[in-house]
Amino acid sequence: MVVPADLTWKDGPASLPKGAKSAVIEGDPSKDGPFTLRLKLPANYKVPPHWHPAIEHVTVISGSFYMGLGEMFDESKATKLPAGGFAVMAIGTRHFAFTKEESTVQLHGVGPWAINYVNPKDDPRK
Repeated sequence: MVVPADLTWKDGPASLPKGAKSAVIEGDPSKDGPFTLRLKLPANYKVPPHWHPAIEHVTVISGSFYMGLGEMFDESKATKLPAGGFAVMAIGTRHFAFTKEESTVQLHGVGPWAINYVNPKDDPRK
């Protein structure tokens, strides 16, 4: 069992734009097997269009998280997910995300977790 005070927050991951903080709750997202990861995102944070090679489950813990489908970042096509909101992104689904307020989301799935940006110039690892 984990209570919020037990979480250890770190900058990153490096695969996301600067400003995110993460806390691994279960497993290791970089390895084979189940994982649960929380992301604390600042207000006005943007994740450019991208996709994942595995199913991604997203639960909004606090704040609001906006997600949209497609290869172009278009806020008008996003859905606002309030605290308690949930989304599943199938393998290869092109999508983008952003916040308007500080928000915490939880990702869970089966690793290794990876993110591939539609436009390679958007990849913060480069």
